[in-house]
Amino acid sequence: MSRPTISGRALCARLAPLAIGSLAALFPISPAQGASLLETAPAPFGSLARARLSRLSFRHVRADLDVLEGHSATVAGALLPARAGNLVELQRRFGRRGWRTLARTFTGRHGRFRLLYAPRRLSGLHLRLLYPGDASAGATSRRLGLLSVFRLAGASWYGGGGSLACGGWLSSATLGVANKTLPCGTLVTLRYGGHSIRVPVVDRGPYVPGREFDLTEATKQALGFEGVGEVWSSR
Repeated sequence: MSRPTISGRALCARLAPLAIGSLAALFPISPAQGASLLETAPAPFGSLARARLSRLSFRHVRADLDVLEGHSATVAGALLPARAGNLVELQRRFGRRGWRTLARTFTGRHGRFRLLYAPRRLSGLHLRLLYPGDASAGATSRRLGLLSVFRLAGASWYGGGGSLACGGWLSSATLGVANKTLPCGTLVTLRYGGHSIRVPVVDRGPYVPGREFDLTEATKQALGFEGVGEVWSSR
């Protein structure tokens, strides 16, 4: 009668728990320490444990993170290798409290996903993508950067010379804006026509109804601002 045969891989899989159990009998180690030994053991034990989980990664990610209030930020991409039904979460960072989920979706047949999130306030949010993992693949994440929310604000520009209400002198090279209420030195991010600039409040004004900012000549040129109209403002 021939003896039953067993492959080397199957034998290692059967002996691994016995090996850890023997170590636990000889030495006072916890279950967690035993699992750690299995993970760090040389092949074949370590390779067998790691082979159970595949590794996925976020690819072709496109994130529109500069949005106007009332509109949604959009994040799209693919989680590869492709498989339908993988959970993808959009999360924001809460300082030392960790991350909180803002939106979630599932990948399609080619691993693609699309997430929408409509922020409720004018503030910067640090975002990331998360795949929490499952029985066949480990967790993975990808940082996206800062979500910036803007509002529409009426603006004009002014030039010439003279003193500034916040100190110093106005010249054609002065970067900044005039505003009636924001404290001097407050940094304001402005966007116009695809251009963006972050400048301080350097003066007071404008005093024309419907206008919130007067851009200095240098700020106007950096933005490609046409003279009078609306800009996106972070404040």
